[in-house]
Amino acid sequence: MTDDTGVFALTRRTHEKRVLAALRARGASSRAQLSEATRLSRTTLSDIVTDLVARGAIVVTDTDAEQRRGSGRPAALLALDPGSAQFLGFDFGHRRVVIAIADASHKVVAQGEAEYDEHRDWRERAAIAVDLAQTMSAEHRLHFGAVQGVAAGVTGRSRKTAEPIVARELANAYGIDVVVDNNVRFAGLAEASERGSRFSTALYLHLSDGVGGAVVVDGRLHQGADRFAGEFGHVVVDPDGARCRCGKRGCLETISRLGALEGALPAELDAVAREVGRVLGAASMILNPDLIVIGGRVPTEHPGLLARIEEAVHEGTAGTAGSRPEVRAAICGPFAGARGSLIAAIHESPLLAGYAGTVFETGQPPSTRKATG
Repeated sequence: MTDDTGVFALTRRTHEKRVLAALRARGASSRAQLSEATRLSRTTLSDIVTDLVARGAIVVTDTDAEQRRGSGRPAALLALDPGSAQFLGFDFGHRRVVIAIADASHKVVAQGEAEYDEHRDWRERAAIAVDLAQTMSAEHRLHFGAVQGVAAGVTGRSRKTAEPIVARELANAYGIDVVVDNNVRFAGLAEASERGSRFSTALYLHLSDGVGGAVVVDGRLHQGADRFAGEFGHVVVDPDGARCRCGKRGCLETISRLGALEGALPAELDAVAREVGRVLGAASMILNPDLIVIGGRVPTEHPGLLARIEEAVHEGTAGTAGSRPEVRAAICGPFAGARGSLIAAIHESPLLAGYAGTVFETGQPPSTRKATG
């Protein structure tokens, strides 16, 4: 049961979001216009606006003197503060953290990354991330006085250990609850979102040091009963194969991860592509996706694999009444996980709302910062 303080805080945040959404949609507006747009009482609106101005989320930009007809004192116009960093997305990898920051208009205004030793504990990694975000805010003249959402992706194999630590440390830093999930799934969310609403069901496969994935349906991450949906890497393709880190034998990851392909001959790469395609083809028969995205270092270092995987996928889905899924290379690059986290931050939780394909402003990406920690 939520106590009175919790109910009050939730109500206040809801009112804040209505005001910010109105300014996002309308641009500079007077208090009277905001009251009409949000349907908040003048007293409530005044309280919310005063607090948002004090925190730097919105600013007084001008008056409505030019628009006003007749006599009367000009009313102040309020607008979103372009320097207010309101949403943060973190991607904690094995050896680096990547951050994407968005303003109140949902535009990505800064991206950065910092390296760390893979043996650092999660509290230290979180501290490095917070320090990086602070440095980025100084470089881009941003501030964190009105943060509305924070989300972080962590590596799948460390999730049980990492999630509570990362959630706590980031919550302490920004004074807000933090959404934490698998960073590969967040990358899949970004890839699906980047392509807009043309595709209703997308599968994402990440082939790198490990192998994972995501299922995105109607703009939402499909979580599964225990939030493990999309673990394509642990589908068994050879019961007599090598032992996998999960304890089983012959998982797809054992043959398709980056380390397993080192020095592989063309015929061996063909065999791996066929197995990857078969797994995705089988998943396609169950989920009927219209899009499959392949990302990670493996397709980057072995670009010929994509066409062979696509061929195997189409072989696996032949004979069905449905259309063939499109098989495409990932396009979001190394910031996919952070941008997917940002989508979750903007919408608070992968379970609460669909993810609009217009979350990120198109065009040239913001400047990127690299640091070593």
